[in-house]
Amino acid sequence: MTTLEVRRVRQSDPDAAPLVAELTSEYTTRYGPLGAQEMQRPADVFEPPHGQFLLLVEAGEAIAGGAFMRHDDETAELKRIWTHSRHRRRGLARRVVEELEKEAKAFGYRRIYLTTGPRQPEAKALYLATGYTPLFDVDGDPLTIGPLAFDKVIH
Repeated sequence: MTTLEVRRVRQSDPDAAPLVAELTSEYTTRYGPLGAQEMQRPADVFEPPHGQFLLLVEAGEAIAGGAFMRHDDETAELKRIWTHSRHRRRGLARRVVEELEKEAKAFGYRRIYLTTGPRQPEAKALYLATGYTPLFDVDGDPLTIGPLAFDKVIH
């Protein structure tokens, strides 16, 4: 088994480009123009001192990543958690979330907030499985709820 390297980068880093492109395509496929609009957020919000963009790199290739930005003084907001389509079903998204939580804690945040789209059941399952508290009715129809919000206290 190869070792995964956690790399802190800017979203504009060339190593992040394939992941960002695939994520943009996925958002657009699932949500149309609104999906592409999500990727228009200024990338500098994911840079220190308030945010961070991370990649998981295996054999020199970025295979998963994600970011956080400042939500409020005590809360980081996770964004852009993504595993490249060739590397799914390996627990990489869970690892990205764990790394982002550790990094957010090191930045002084005490809580994580995030939203995922109603057409992303795999993301909803990931956040439930990693201890996030849903801020919506999990038994409701996600398409009638809109963005699915979660939070978690980090220790």
